[in-house]
Amino acid sequence: MAHDESARTATQARLVIRNIGVLLSGDLGRPILDADTVVCSGDRITAVGKEKDVDITGAAVTIDAKGTALVPGLIDSHVHPVCGDWTPRQNQLGWIDGYLHGGVTTMISAGEVHTPGRPKDVVGLKAMAIFAQRAFHAFRPGGVKIYAGAPVIEHGMVEDDFKELAAAGVRILGEVGLGSVKDGKTARQMVSWARKYGIQSTIHTGGPSIPGSSLIDKDMVLETDADVIGHVNGGHTALPDDQITALCERSTRALEIVHNGNERAGLLTLRTAKELGQLDRIILGTDSPAGSGVQPLGIIRMIALLSSLGEVPAEQAICFATGNTARMRSLDCGLVAPGREASFVLMDKAQHSSGKDLLDSIQKGDLPGIGMVIIEGAVSTQRSRNTPPATRVPELVR
Repeated sequence: MAHDESARTATQARLVIRNIGVLLSGDLGRPILDADTVVCSGDRITAVGKEKDVDITGAAVTIDAKGTALVPGLIDSHVHPVCGDWTPRQNQLGWIDGYLHGGVTTMISAGEVHTPGRPKDVVGLKAMAIFAQRAFHAFRPGGVKIYAGAPVIEHGMVEDDFKELAAAGVRILGEVGLGSVKDGKTARQMVSWARKYGIQSTIHTGGPSIPGSSLIDKDMVLETDADVIGHVNGGHTALPDDQITALCERSTRALEIVHNGNERAGLLTLRTAKELGQLDRIILGTDSPAGSGVQPLGIIRMIALLSSLGEVPAEQAICFATGNTARMRSLDCGLVAPGREASFVLMDKAQHSSGKDLLDSIQKGDLPGIGMVIIEGAVSTQRSRNTPPATRVPELVR
């Protein structure tokens, strides 16, 4: 259910979540916490621990987790929004609200490239980026936070353009390679200018995905040195295996595995990162909306895929879509810890799953059932309309 901002604000007081069965932190170094209670004030976490050790008095809202798991709100590191909660790519309404029902509380634009008539001149692309940044800062379907306004770099841009964008509040670039800049030397210069002014960059990796894009191979990715190697498993067409392993071995940047990519290449990336002892570089996205549609459950599907076929414990796979992404993207969500954003998903194993508990069911490849999503200390939705029904669901006590 989508709440307007006035309804959300009214509930943003002291929140207590108790009787948590397993508390997953989002921190790859310590993914499971010995705790059963979380206390929040407004949009921040104030305490995490055992109920007997924390102050739960004075709560405006209490949630009995009923033994379900609490995880940080999931982050989709790669989306392509356009206008409001509509995508012209599939002419579909309500796609962002659908992702909320898949546990996604934060989205990061990789460029508003599906905008009909997208301007490609420097003045126009800057204007569109600033507009998108402003619009999605103010518009939050169901409370989902969308970091948008991601300009695609084009020939003719100079350093002052990046300075101007940063001063206007733009913090991310769209995928390098989706515009006219397709050589590593020029791309590296523009990425460097962006980084100088606090703007993070992502590069398209693999074969072309939309008209005007082209093959971006490992040499251009390495020369450009963007902050995030976007859809390293292709969006949709992946690079050859040796090029993917070279990107893992020769770069230190984030390795983004997406739903709308090559699953085999995604597993190769995961396996290589694991062999290198660098699972902290793995982040997840959907790369949607796209030609293959929208995927409301795309992030939890990726978690289940990578855990079950990549032989990674489920609690670690969840970190790919939470703490890892938050760190790589410099966000204050993604971890369950005092001072962090109070955004959570309460979930349990799906009814009749063969797994003995939530984590075992995910590692067997089953999707979890979502019983509640909380964004910045306010309940955004209760039982998900999109996931399989959970064995247990939390209860909103008051």
